[in-house]
Amino acid sequence: MWAELLPVGRSSASGGYRRFAWTGADADCRAWFRQQAEDRGLTHEVDRNGNQWAWLGDPSAGDAVVTGSHLDSVPDGGAFDGPLGVVSAFAALDELRRRGARITRPLGIVNFGDEEGARFGLACVGSRLTSGALTVEQAHRLTDADGITLPRAMEAAGYDPDALGPDPERLDRIGAFVELHVEQGRALDLSGDRIGIASAIWPHGRWRFDFRGEANHAGTTRLADRRDPMLSYAETVLAARREAELAGAVATFGKIAVEPNGVNAIPSLVRGWLDSRAADQASLDTVVTGIEKAAREYAAAHGVDLDVVRESFTPVIEFDHALRDELARILGTDTDLKVPVLGTGAGHDAGILSGRVPTAMLFVRNPTGVSHSPAEYAAEDDCTAGVTALADVLEGLART
Repeated sequence: MWAELLPVGRSSASGGYRRFAWTGADADCRAWFRQQAEDRGLTHEVDRNGNQWAWLGDPSAGDAVVTGSHLDSVPDGGAFDGPLGVVSAFAALDELRRRGARITRPLGIVNFGDEEGARFGLACVGSRLTSGALTVEQAHRLTDADGITLPRAMEAAGYDPDALGPDPERLDRIGAFVELHVEQGRALDLSGDRIGIASAIWPHGRWRFDFRGEANHAGTTRLADRRDPMLSYAETVLAARREAELAGAVATFGKIAVEPNGVNAIPSLVRGWLDSRAADQASLDTVVTGIEKAAREYAAAHGVDLDVVRESFTPVIEFDHALRDELARILGTDTDLKVPVLGTGAGHDAGILSGRVPTAMLFVRNPTGVSHSPAEYAAEDDCTAGVTALADVLEGLART
């Protein structure tokens, strides 16, 4: 399965993946998912928000156990973030059948659409729509860099955008959702463990900083006469690093847009996107407030106007304690694994769904901690251990 999926959407230039929502690469990933489902005699369906489901048993019976993740990527992302959870889900089902496991609850595998938000700028669109965290009106306003709206992109890919919206009946069928994911960090590598259980997702958000100055000639405008927004932006990037270090958090300006974007022109607009995350809400508030305060001081000093807009925010998410403890019990009694419990600064579909259904996460060791990069990696024996752990969990939950 891994070998079949590996070349889909891969850039020959970077070696990374460009599997963006509602593109040709996305269609190829979806075709792969459907084929895996049909090869196993599972019922395949696509919900109103474009998420794919594969079912063993009748989901309308309710109290289903579901696993899976996503197949899309960030720009030039790695092979493991998302796909490892989907591939492992099918592999875990194969393992359960090999064992002759007795499953008494419906078992589902899901591929959530547009988890990374690489095309439309909002993460977890598929799960947000399904859970009602994203309204239809908000979804219709999402556009990509070419001005193409989400509904138009879906329609071009052969899906009905008029069907978008909350799907409470589907979520009511789910008794537990467990997402396996490569760890995006080195906690497991440092502790020497192959598998971990998630405790919580840090609060996190995205803020857009618009620095507006005055376009002018780069060769003839005196430094003293300039209103250069790039200076304010650059100083704000450094301020973000300082504020994050002081609070023990993280803050990143990873995306920038410049107008008029000419080599010999002073910019009139520098737009930068801040991503910040912290272990608790108070720390996150301290970081973002400090960054904005510094940005406004720098802007004033350079005669630049500044607008700050919060584009998305997710509060701290504690995974269902009972389900988390059940995973620990299953993996502690049925296997010889040591399974630590750890928090994460990365967002996931499991976090979005946690407000509607009991959710939990398993992490597979990442020896370098690198993620959202072609260098992202997990060793085959660790991935196999992840499949075994997921199979144990699914068997323990689905026979209860």
